[in-house]
Amino acid sequence: MTPYLTFNGQCEAAFKFYETALGGKIVAMLRHGDVPMGGPVPPEAKNHILHARLMVGDRALMGSDAQQGRYEAPKGFYVNISPTDPAEAERLYKTLSEGGQVHMPLQETFWAQRFGMFADKFGIPWMINCEKAQ
Repeated sequence: MTPYLTFNGQCEAAFKFYETALGGKIVAMLRHGDVPMGGPVPPEAKNHILHARLMVGDRALMGSDAQQGRYEAPKGFYVNISPTDPAEAERLYKTLSEGGQVHMPLQETFWAQRFGMFADKFGIPWMINCEKAQ
């Protein structure tokens, strides 16, 4: 399964941030104004993202800007990242949570070397879960 995130006009900025933070590569960034046959796109939405795809290794993260007037803030889910190294968990947590809202500080739990939850500066909820060796 591949997470597909929606934004309120911030998809491009978010994906550029994720590309750096996650060490991935943006492989698609299509704008509403790029649609070959055109369409009823308001001028202020022509640069909004119709579809973006970021590859991190063999994993994809996809997203777009919501249609005008149809954006809803994310709720009821977290995008989970499961690093195996506690130092990488700390780096990811620090980088991705900067400017966002912490839901649970990164810490050791009974199941994880490091676990934490937050919403990033774009409002996307993330969970870092670096499990203990079994």
